[in-house]
Amino acid sequence: MWETAVPIGQWMTILVMALALGSDAFSLCIGIGMRGVRRMDAFRISIVIAFFHVLMPLMGVITGVYIGIVLGKMTAMAAGALLVILGGHMIYSSFKGESSHFIDTASLWGTIWFALSVSVDSFSVGVTLGMFRSDLLITIVAFGLFGGAMSIVGLLLGHHAGQYIGEYGEAVGGAILLVFGILFLIPS
Repeated sequence: MWETAVPIGQWMTILVMALALGSDAFSLCIGIGMRGVRRMDAFRISIVIAFFHVLMPLMGVITGVYIGIVLGKMTAMAAGALLVILGGHMIYSSFKGESSHFIDTASLWGTIWFALSVSVDSFSVGVTLGMFRSDLLITIVAFGLFGGAMSIVGLLLGHHAGQYIGEYGEAVGGAILLVFGILFLIPS
């Protein structure tokens, strides 16, 4: 009989990564929310972000499966290095203020560009998870739900929060990815 249950460790890894990636969207959405956004615009922005948080890791997982076949036994080291680089970049960007760019989210194209910019890191993590052949459905659903939910919460809470929260949200997400990358690099 086939084993269909997903190991609890894989569930936890996917959920924590989804939370880490959603924190980037959350932190940037707080900034947009502080500038003022209508509820319908907040809903539209969150739906587009959720869509890209599904699309980007899906493309990444497909790429990661291919890379896993090509790299073979070096897959864990490559995946760990990729997460370390991505997490380090997120931490660096948050403290340098590079993540605080604002795109006009009032227009559809501005919303798409914004959603793409906060979802690009989901592609890299998708590549990593594809190398480990994680459960595709769980991965993309978790990333989409967390990305969309955390962005709408960030937009709606933006006018209640101070400017400092946005900077630290991305740093926390980067730290989580960095820790997972280091754990992948440590031989078992």
